[in-house]
Amino acid sequence: MDFATFNGLYTLFLIIIFVALIFWAYSKKQKKAFDEMANSIFEDDLDSTKYESTSSEHTGAKK
Repeated sequence: MDFATFNGLYTLFLIIIFVALIFWAYSKKQKKAFDEMANSIFEDDLDSTKYESTSSEHTGAKK
């Protein structure tokens, strides 16, 4: 097997992997999981006043 044949097979292998990844990412089975991950940032309800009081303790600032 010469270098050109190896390069051709390697490129074909990478194209097959790429197409399989695209099909996996856009499959209907994955849609729900990806939607949950995308919206998870909005689910965390952080109370900013809770964290303001502890920030001065770490910096050594006087109240």
